[in-house]
Amino acid sequence: MTNTLKQLAAAGTSPWLDNIRRGWLQSGEFRRMVDEGVVGVTSNPTIFQKAIADSTDYDGAVAALAASGTTPTDAFFELAIADVREAADQIRGVYDATGHLDGYVSFELPPAMANDTAKSIAAAPDFFQRIDRPNIFIKIPGTSAGAPAIEETIAAGIPVNVTLLFSHAQYQAAAEAYLRGIERRIDSGQDPEVGSVASVFVSRWDSAVKDKVPEALRNQLGIAVAKQTYKAYRSQLGSPRWQRIFNAGARPQRLLWASTGTKDPSASDILYVRSLAAPFTVNTMPEGTLKALADHGLLGGILSPDGGDAAEVLGQFAAAGVDVEALAARLQDEGAKSFVASWHELMNVIASKTAALDRAG
Repeated sequence: MTNTLKQLAAAGTSPWLDNIRRGWLQSGEFRRMVDEGVVGVTSNPTIFQKAIADSTDYDGAVAALAASGTTPTDAFFELAIADVREAADQIRGVYDATGHLDGYVSFELPPAMANDTAKSIAAAPDFFQRIDRPNIFIKIPGTSAGAPAIEETIAAGIPVNVTLLFSHAQYQAAAEAYLRGIERRIDSGQDPEVGSVASVFVSRWDSAVKDKVPEALRNQLGIAVAKQTYKAYRSQLGSPRWQRIFNAGARPQRLLWASTGTKDPSASDILYVRSLAAPFTVNTMPEGTLKALADHGLLGGILSPDGGDAAEVLGQFAAAGVDVEALAARLQDEGAKSFVASWHELMNVIASKTAALDRAG
């Protein structure tokens, strides 16, 4: 795995893992991944739901929390915060060695807050303080309600992973919120170095149109949107406004490629890793994609700052009847709803495990 991840890092893309499990943290598996080149971790309710449901790793902790009268919601936070804190400790060396560029673990706000600005603004510092580690990203959705929360959280000096972005326009709104937060810190004489990434979801585009476009266009929309977004990102990095905040000591809000596991079994299992290598980016991969990259990963070219053939390919999708902007809005809305559904399933899993453990006891 090491050589492949080094190749990706040499292209300018930091390889992160899109998963977290208590068993890995306790067995040394996670430390091995870090030693071999994984430099960050993301999590979300779906990941925790699968980890708790599909393993016995959490049974003892769930039973103890249930015995103390802890609700499923509070039990989840106890479990998740413990895992995120431990992962942050195990990857802290990367955070220190890279000057706070990498070495982060992401923790997502409860999904029901996606459309509640005030609750998000209040919850972000609360969870950051509860986790009590500097190398934590608080994940806030890049929705219209999330944008003010992103600005306030950055202004408070708390690192943010802006999630659920699906287009260059949504990315630009997230970048604007980040900029405003940093500028407020500069204006008030505070340290402007606050880490942030903007997570653009890729594979869901292709899943959404797989049966609606000609065969020749299959598995091309996500990459085209990513290229278009990368062009907007590089333009932002070169703008006078961004240059001013960098000059004041801020660091770039990097673009992160999310949802990079290939959904189409007929396509390459490293399609979205191989195609999106680029300077100043992150690619967060599920375990299967990470292993596939280690097994047979061969990177293609480096993304062009001008977006390459993005405009041409997007034009072909428009001609095929795909309204990209409307689909971006729909995907963001569906993504937020899917996280809420995963959250409810997670609560059910914890409640069910508690009942099963009670019966077994």
